[in-house]
Amino acid sequence: MALSKNQFKLITSLKQKKYRLKYKLFIAEGTKVVEEFLNSNFELDQLFCVNNSAYENIEDCYIVSEAVLKKISSLKTPNNVVGIFKIPEVKKLKNEGLILVLDGVNDPGNLGTIIRLCDWFGVDQLICSENSVDCYNTKVVQATMGSLTRVSIVYTDISDYLKGTELPIFASLMEGENVYTSNLPKNGILVMGNEANGISEKILSLKTQSISIPRFGEVRQTESLNVATATAILLSEFKRST
Repeated sequence: MALSKNQFKLITSLKQKKYRLKYKLFIAEGTKVVEEFLNSNFELDQLFCVNNSAYENIEDCYIVSEAVLKKISSLKTPNNVVGIFKIPEVKKLKNEGLILVLDGVNDPGNLGTIIRLCDWFGVDQLICSENSVDCYNTKVVQATMGSLTRVSIVYTDISDYLKGTELPIFASLMEGENVYTSNLPKNGILVMGNEANGISEKILSLKTQSISIPRFGEVRQTESLNVATATAILLSEFKRST
């Protein structure tokens, strides 16, 4: 079938954050990613696929040609399915366990990887500053590989959130205490900063403790680790310690 003008216009618009917010919808692409959402609590709006053999029981499934799928896809090499899903209602903020807070993380690939890391390490609460990249950005959704279905993500004023918590707040800094020798609690907040500028001064003023990943190379000229790489190491240490 050919897409209607309204369908094409809707799908195209969802590549922009303002329209995702307006319609409360987002795009997921590829068999694995789409199936993760179909098997989760996320609600399907529409599904577009080249072959419906795997989706024949889905009511809102539309068969399209490869050429049409290529037009609506955001991928260089389109897969065989594109799904439009409803953005769920924001869940209440938790105040227990290990919680990850992101201060201005802007790169979609980094956020997608961090969401996967939360899924891997059992961190089910991710809190993002309002100037962080949208977790329903198409590139982020793809990078999560379905982990978005298992991690609760909330965008809020992280300064207000941190001021209201009684949990210890650990800020990731270059000059912090060595994470490998730190006493890391089971319940706490780990704050990671912007790719270029790190954690803002406003948020740093709220920290309980600074932690860092030491450099072991002989030259030690590397400026910093990628934020997703650093998050992986720190989450691993938090989990190992508890």
